[in-house]
Amino acid sequence: MEQTQDYDDKLVTLLEALWGEGYLSPGGNAETKLVLDGLDLRGKRVLDLGCGTGGCAMFIAAEFDPGELIGVDVEAGVVAKATANAAAAAQFSTVSFMQIEPGPLPFPDDTFDVVFSKDSIVHIADKQALADEILRVLVAGGVFAASDWMAGSDAAPSPALLHYQQLEGLGFGLASPDAYFRALRAAGFERVSYRDRTGWLAARARLELAELEGPLRSALETSVGKQFLEHEVAVWKAMCAVFDTRELGAGHWRAFKP
Repeated sequence: MEQTQDYDDKLVTLLEALWGEGYLSPGGNAETKLVLDGLDLRGKRVLDLGCGTGGCAMFIAAEFDPGELIGVDVEAGVVAKATANAAAAAQFSTVSFMQIEPGPLPFPDDTFDVVFSKDSIVHIADKQALADEILRVLVAGGVFAASDWMAGSDAAPSPALLHYQQLEGLGFGLASPDAYFRALRAAGFERVSYRDRTGWLAARARLELAELEGPLRSALETSVGKQFLEHEVAVWKAMCAVFDTRELGAGHWRAFKP
């Protein structure tokens, strides 16, 4: 699906109003912690793939004490904001951010102990190429831990799902959980596991729609404009419809490099 909207200032303002400063996807610190549940990151090198405005990276740095954390994103604006946020907080000296181009990751083989991602792989159409790259930059025994949005199945998208993607305009490359399993296993990952979060995210989206139409409306009309807000309300209504049918889903991934 072609990207027709960027994570510009208006969209970032709206998303952070819903999800908290530094977060461009739902769940905040609690969901980030759940993705990494049970992992020991102390002293480890961590890559945050699709770091957005840096909320996950700074929470991970504060909560999990990695030795180094590098956040990467293709959007220059969000990387600049993440960098400014980290610079304003001196305790995040182990965190850095960089803009990268789509395609192979700009890191040598065997660089990271952990590759983390929160709801960004949905923007990458070629899941196999990405799985291969993630495996390449992980050290032996390294772990991939991520959450993502995905299609409910391998079936062709319904008119309702296509309508949602067109309204969203963020270049979604939706794939099913089965497609993710195939890509990760074909890349060479072992102990691949998945935790479905569709029910939680569907309920959350309903609450967000109510916030956009209620308590957040006045402030957002001022900050992003009434027309932009009305478009996003339409996006949320279309999103809720395909969550209800489970044509749109979400979940957490965990996989290990041998």
